[in-house]
Amino acid sequence: MSPIIQTRNLTKIYRIDTVETIALFEVSFNVDKGEFIAIMGPSGSGKSTLMHIIGALDLPTRGEYILDGENVEKLTEDELADIRNRKIGFIFQAFNLLPRITSLQNVMLPMAYAGIDKQQRLDRAKKYLEMVGLENRMQHRSNQLSGGQQQRVAIARALAMNPAILLADEPTGNIASVQAEEIMAIFQSLNDEGHTIVMITHEPDIAQHAKRIIHIRDGKILEDSNKHTQKKIMRA
Repeated sequence: MSPIIQTRNLTKIYRIDTVETIALFEVSFNVDKGEFIAIMGPSGSGKSTLMHIIGALDLPTRGEYILDGENVEKLTEDELADIRNRKIGFIFQAFNLLPRITSLQNVMLPMAYAGIDKQQRLDRAKKYLEMVGLENRMQHRSNQLSGGQQQRVAIARALAMNPAILLADEPTGNIASVQAEEIMAIFQSLNDEGHTIVMITHEPDIAQHAKRIIHIRDGKILEDSNKHTQKKIMRA
């Protein structure tokens, strides 16, 4: 079975006039279906740039990115938008919920854009809100929820399109530590059910919830370690 994510020598260079900044340099790794990996690094390490490429929000300057069998670099803008909607469930630090509509409506929204039947949207939204423990908060607006509850709604919304991967960008950055542990327990449960999760974080205690940790610094992978086999791959 082919990996769900394949990256080969990803390089990203930002150019302003004659000045070049190398954000990523020849980054290569695979992610198999059902893995839970954390990509760790300090501010300016390149992890946010890598997240944007994995999320098909940006393209590399050089290199290859294949997501679930599709070469992302070869897609048009419309095809990129389609792959983001179909294959990637985004979970952001800032939640990105619409404040004046209910939890249920927030989860249904991406399905509406995809043209899914209203009853199916409703059934799926209820299912995933129940899955994250918000069966009693479905009719609450997001501005009536705690930070941890808002992130649960965001997780349910990310699951709504049955994506190939869940991509979480600093998912516990805006919530209290107790709520952060609850969110990570949900991620672990989802992973146990077979969901592929790629999480960007700078917090070591949060990264420890993943089964594999990729350390990145100065745009390069320094270490790729599988916690269960204790196998570590050091990069020069």
